[in-house]
Amino acid sequence: MKLTHAVLAAAAALAVVQVTGCAVARDQQTVGAYIDDTTLTTRVKARFAKDPVVSATSLNVETLNGTVQLSGFAKSAAERSTAESLARTTEGVKSVRNDIVVR
Repeated sequence: MKLTHAVLAAAAALAVVQVTGCAVARDQQTVGAYIDDTTLTTRVKARFAKDPVVSATSLNVETLNGTVQLSGFAKSAAERSTAESLARTTEGVKSVRNDIVVR
């Protein structure tokens, strides 16, 4: 009986999400926009991981409405600028905010 109620509750929640276009971010971003931003974040992080200059583990990437925000600590100005360049040239990125600090 409990399982039936849980399944019905999940189905009702899914129906509400599909009908209303439920927002998933603090600024009422749509599900589609959230997925697009997550994809951009993943693309930028993948480019960081492949680049020999950028330390992907020391830098953070967040995306909101196509704007990528970079943060964290770089070992050099070259690493900071390379990270920004990689993010800017990633397909789908509208703009980049570079808050990376050089140590």
